[in-house]
Amino acid sequence: MNDGPGAREAGPTEWVRTDEVGVGPWEGPWPEGEHWDPELLAEGDRRNVVDPYRYWRREAVVEHLDARRHDFHVAIENFQHDHNIGTVVRTANAFAARAVHVVGRKRWNRRGAMVTDRYQHLHHHADVASLVAFAREHDLELVAVDNTPGSRRLELVELPERALLLFGQEGPGVTEEAREAASLLVSIAQFGSTRSVNAGVAAGIVMHTWVRQHADLDAAW
Repeated sequence: MNDGPGAREAGPTEWVRTDEVGVGPWEGPWPEGEHWDPELLAEGDRRNVVDPYRYWRREAVVEHLDARRHDFHVAIENFQHDHNIGTVVRTANAFAARAVHVVGRKRWNRRGAMVTDRYQHLHHHADVASLVAFAREHDLELVAVDNTPGSRRLELVELPERALLLFGQEGPGVTEEAREAASLLVSIAQFGSTRSVNAGVAAGIVMHTWVRQHADLDAAW
């Protein structure tokens, strides 16, 4: 990353298997700047972050990410304690979603998020109506993802740039109320025997489709 304050050259520590993830204590004189975390500089940085954010304070990482986030939001319904939410949050972080919305039950298993929820804006909505109101207030087009009659093929659709991508929970999929509220309903092309793909996988496919259509790929790490 070359656009952050005091940025260092990115390295492949996220991709190489080592005994310890991350980097050890800073070697040499400490760098100057408010974004550096003294504790991390002294003890090392073992967090799940890309190399350009090594040794940064969490608040500084979030602030820098806010300038990079894209104009799509992600929502997932959680009426039966869906275990895919952590995966959705982690993927939304990877693709720099503006925010993640959990609809229904507020509690969810954060293990799958791999601590990325600390760097991702999260919102809770008690019901679909509250989510729809948020979308209208922020001029977001609600796009529901479900393999149901009437769905348009994701592979042939241009997703709206200001979108709120809504996914149902594992099994029942998107609720009827959500389908009726959506201005666009899309499905993912499948060719095997299973009736549907995992909700977390589906979310990743659709987010990446948005990225391919609208993101500045030169800004990727």
